[in-house]
Amino acid sequence: MANDIRTIPLRGEYQYHDEYLASAAIKPGMLVEIVSAGTMRAHASAGAKCAPWFAFEDSLQGNDIADDYASGDRVRSGIFTTAGAEVYALLANGETAVIGTQLVSNGDGYLKAYTADSSAVIVEEHIIGMAKEAVDMSGSSGVDPDGRIKVVLL
Repeated sequence: MANDIRTIPLRGEYQYHDEYLASAAIKPGMLVEIVSAGTMRAHASAGAKCAPWFAFEDSLQGNDIADDYASGDRVRSGIFTTAGAEVYALLANGETAVIGTQLVSNGDGYLKAYTADSSAVIVEEHIIGMAKEAVDMSGSSGVDPDGRIKVVLL
């Protein structure tokens, strides 16, 4: 079923930030971060603590959520400031989320399902949000659907 959502911020308060130059391609809806060079990239540390900072669509240029930023483009983004805010994020290929699945950074701008580590070495993953809808990307590859998912930020 096609979805008609055309914006990344869905509900809640956020702060726009200065536009940073993309250090590589960035899709609207990606979890992002700033690096020491002063550029923006997809959040690169899987499961790590991070700000709820997402790339938005560049509507000022007439672009929507399907229009990616290229390396060197100025990226519009925002940090959500309230728990309960909702964002139209991206679920990683190979992942499955049902309503209520807790989500963490996949280390590439996408989100993945949180799984508790049962080994002797406990690695604490930072839960950024919870799935508000079911999305199945378990059989996906890079050519499959976009994997967009409504997320409630925690």
